[in-house]
Amino acid sequence: MKTSISQENLSTILGILAILFWGTTIAFSRSLTEQLGPLTTASWIYLLSGIWSCIYLISKPGGIKKTFQLPILYLIGCGALFVFYMVCLYLAVGLAFSREQVIEVSIINYLWPGLTLVFSLPILHKKGKITLIPGVVLAFSGFYLATVNSGMFSWNVFKGNFQINYLPYLLAFMAAISWGLYSILTRRWAGHAEGGAVPIFLLVTGLILTTIRFMFPEESYWTPRVVVELLYMSVFPTFLAYTFWDRAMRKGNIILVASFSYFTPLLSIIISSLYLQVVIKTNLWIACGLVIVGAVICKFSIVDINKKELISK
Repeated sequence: MKTSISQENLSTILGILAILFWGTTIAFSRSLTEQLGPLTTASWIYLLSGIWSCIYLISKPGGIKKTFQLPILYLIGCGALFVFYMVCLYLAVGLAFSREQVIEVSIINYLWPGLTLVFSLPILHKKGKITLIPGVVLAFSGFYLATVNSGMFSWNVFKGNFQINYLPYLLAFMAAISWGLYSILTRRWAGHAEGGAVPIFLLVTGLILTTIRFMFPEESYWTPRVVVELLYMSVFPTFLAYTFWDRAMRKGNIILVASFSYFTPLLSIIISSLYLQVVIKTNLWIACGLVIVGAVICKFSIVDINKKELISK
């Protein structure tokens, strides 16, 4: 019993570390995409992190064997969502027409903590209170304000921004949905299993993005700073963070970790504004706050009658 509790606590701590690492993702990703291009940046990050993580996997006794003993639904379903999320996120960041729009895109991407809890209702058989509705409304209000970069709260401005450059917003929203689903389905399909397939997911993502990069070549400018940023991104917010998150979703306190993740957009917007030297407009701070408050309300609106998840095996 003590071993089980200790394992849950460690997995929960690792999940929180993953969130802290992710707070730096948008800032470093934008810096890299400006110098290398979005596809080149993403392909190098995931190819390198895939190599690091696969070396780590091979070094563990029985690591490869445990990976391929995981449920096929997890390997294929969660693997596809993982790849889809990465492609959407890096294209959203890279295609943003300015650093200011990158901040907007990051706020939309961070709808995923609230969506994770919403998806837990049908997938993990949890029960929601009526307060879940205003929580979702507040979170999506943050999505709306994040796209209104002029600070004017009107449907015409919202529509205008989408017409000018709608693709980054759409990609960020699809990324939020796919990561919310990935987080819950990981628990549903592989919560009881040993090992994990994140190293394989990372490597496959890197290989797919590398193939796409050769199909659509980009002009890149390599500098010592680019190399340092690339190594940092491949190790901390990618290899370590996604490995830690996968374990937290399967073995940790999923509600506690998801609750802590509410503050990821605030952490990300602060780091991005400092690193990218962007002055954050008032409406973006409000948008960030709405996303966080909405997610917090969603968390307290989720009820588990039996105090334990009911996971279909």
